[in-house]
Amino acid sequence: MSEQTSGIQRPTTTAFFVQSAVAFGLALLALLVGIARLPVGPWERGFLGLGLVFVVSSAFTLAKCVRDRQEATEVTNRVDKARIDKLLTEADPFGPPKA
Repeated sequence: MSEQTSGIQRPTTTAFFVQSAVAFGLALLALLVGIARLPVGPWERGFLGLGLVFVVSSAFTLAKCVRDRQEATEVTNRVDKARIDKLLTEADPFGPPKA
């Protein structure tokens, strides 16, 4: 029984989700304030702002790709396990040999 439940991912708790969202929001806000208060011209601020947008969107995309690859591996493992289980349940070691 423990083999079947070991591959199941438990959903994140609400507290962890809120903590993650708040931490992301604070980090983003702090960086935006830092860019706004830099003693540089508007072109430099714009460049840093676009860099920030690119980094944040790239981080989300990378996280999604990692999650998708992990989920695909889990599905493949489940399908392989189901095939093996089916072969084992259909096998009759005491029955007549199949031709």
